[in-house]
Amino acid sequence: MIRYLHPAFGGKPSKEQRKWFSTLDNYENGKFVYRPPAERKSAAEPSPAITASHAKGKTSPSGRLPVRKIDWDKINSKEDSLVWLGHSTFMLTIDNKKMLFDPMFGPAASPVTFLGPKRYSENIMGIMDEMPAMDAVFLTHDHYDHLDYPSITQLKNRVDHFFVPCGVSSHLIRWGVAAEKITELNWWVEAEFQGLTIALTPSRHFSGRGVLNRNTTLWGGWVILGKQTRFYNSGDGGYGGHFKEIGDKYGPFDITIIEGGQYNKHWAWAHMFPEQAVQAHIDIKGRTMLLAHWGAFTLSRHGWSEPIERALKEAEEKNIHLIAPRIGETVQMNGRLTAPASPWWEEVD
Repeated sequence: MIRYLHPAFGGKPSKEQRKWFSTLDNYENGKFVYRPPAERKSAAEPSPAITASHAKGKTSPSGRLPVRKIDWDKINSKEDSLVWLGHSTFMLTIDNKKMLFDPMFGPAASPVTFLGPKRYSENIMGIMDEMPAMDAVFLTHDHYDHLDYPSITQLKNRVDHFFVPCGVSSHLIRWGVAAEKITELNWWVEAEFQGLTIALTPSRHFSGRGVLNRNTTLWGGWVILGKQTRFYNSGDGGYGGHFKEIGDKYGPFDITIIEGGQYNKHWAWAHMFPEQAVQAHIDIKGRTMLLAHWGAFTLSRHGWSEPIERALKEAEEKNIHLIAPRIGETVQMNGRLTAPASPWWEEVD
C-alpha cells in the first residue's frame, strides 16, 4: 500500500505494542477510544449558541504572516520562557530544560509539500538550524499538522528524548529515531525527566495518518511540572469532563495552551470552539491562557483570525487572562505574563 512506500505516512504499531495496548482500559477491538467521565457526559455537548455560524472575514490572511526573530538570549537564560511558532508548535523552557511541542515547521499540513493546507507565514524550517539542542520533544498525536516528517528528520539527532502517546513511536522509529530515545505513555501515566514531572492526559480526539489506521495510535495533552512553572497543553480535542479531572489532579497551572481553532459544528466532538477553550482553561484551574491551533493553516472555513477574536471576547467576559504573542515572540514567565497591547493580526489582514 502507498502509505508503506513513502516514509511520511509513518509506521504502524508492532505486534508487541498491540499486545500491550490490548491490556489498557482505553483500547478495544484494535482501536483507542475516549470515554467521557460518566457524571459529565452532557458537558461535552456544545450549546447551539456556540455552534451557530460566526464565520467572518477571510479564511486566510491577505499576505504572509510575519515571524518575529527569536530572542535566543532570553531562551538560553535561566528564566522559564515560551515561544509560539504558529498553530500548535511551541518551544518551552522550564528549569533550564528546552522542549518542543508538536514541532511542525513544514510548509504544508500534508504528507507532501505540494498538496494540503499551506502555511500562512514565511518558511520557518530554518528556525531548526538556529535553535540549540532540545532536551525533549513532546507530541500530542500523529496528524500531519502536528507530526511533521521533514521536521522530525531534521531534528532527530539534536533531541535527547521524545515523549509520545501510545503507538506514535512507530512513526518516529521508521524515520530513524532510536527506540531508546522514546518514552511512550498512556493517559494518566507519569514520568520523571531531568527533575520535571510529566504526564499524558486524556483528550477527546482521534488519530491516524491514513484511511486504514484511524485510532491505532493514542492522542492526548501534556502536563509539565517544574520548580517554578506548572504547564498544561491540551493537544487537540473537543470539550469534555476530562478537563475538570485534569484540574483536580494537577491544577492549578501557571500557563495553559488550549486548542480553540479549526472548529466546525459538524466535528465539535473533536475540536473546541474558542468559548469552550476558555471554559476548559477555567476547568483545569489555569491562571494565564494562550490559544493554539490557529495562525498557520486553514483547516476549517471560519475567518483565519476569528479564533483569537472570539477567545479574547470570552476571556474578557469571564475575567480570564489570555495572552496572544506574535509568532516567534519570546515570552518570559517571570511574573504575570503580558496580554497583547494591540491585535497584531489586524496589521496583516
